[in-house]
Amino acid sequence: MLLLVGLGNPGPKFAGHRHNFGFMALDEIARRYGFGPWRGRFAGAAADGEVAGMRILALKPMTRMNLSGRSVGDAVRFHKLAPADVTVLYDELDLVPGKMRVKIGGGHGGHNGIRDIAARIGPDFRRVRLGIGHPGDRDRVTGYVLHDFTKAERRTAGALIDAVAEALPLLVGGDDNRFMTKVSQTLNPPPPKPEPKRDPKPEPDSVREPAPEKAAAPPAGEGDAG
Repeated sequence: MLLLVGLGNPGPKFAGHRHNFGFMALDEIARRYGFGPWRGRFAGAAADGEVAGMRILALKPMTRMNLSGRSVGDAVRFHKLAPADVTVLYDELDLVPGKMRVKIGGGHGGHNGIRDIAARIGPDFRRVRLGIGHPGDRDRVTGYVLHDFTKAERRTAGALIDAVAEALPLLVGGDDNRFMTKVSQTLNPPPPKPEPKRDPKPEPDSVREPAPEKAAAPPAGEGDAG
């Protein structure tokens, strides 16, 4: 079983925030793959489903972002999962909008949801980092992430979510590199290859005009009288 976690803050006033990117992505995945209804479990909202033959438990912690690890830890302990069985989708300041990267383990990068999950289950879980860009000033980060996507950013975020959901079977199968490549190619498809030039086909002999016959030369000594 794979525990697929989306991070965000509960409640309608947070729904469009950049910090709720993980919730948005998980909602689309559950919709696209026909997961069961969301139910209150593990201090969160949980839904069961299947992708590429793998049982998936989708989980949105309802503890507020800073305590996301409580919900994830409860689910991990109940299902006797290892950190390697956990994949977390979340907003990433260090990636520009529209970019996505996958990594296993490492630091939290200042993300309080990731910080709390690592403190509760250890750092060696998979992270799907969804780019939101950086406001350029550390003092503006909190206001930036706790604010709605702009109209243009919503289009970019929606395209990224669709690409991630489409390529998800590769991630579920453990092929992180192909997953990242598929998402990138979906968002930036390569230009079509030009068709090779073909030499014109010669006309068949049956449709060629016959060459004009040369007039026969008159016999020697014959000709018109002068």
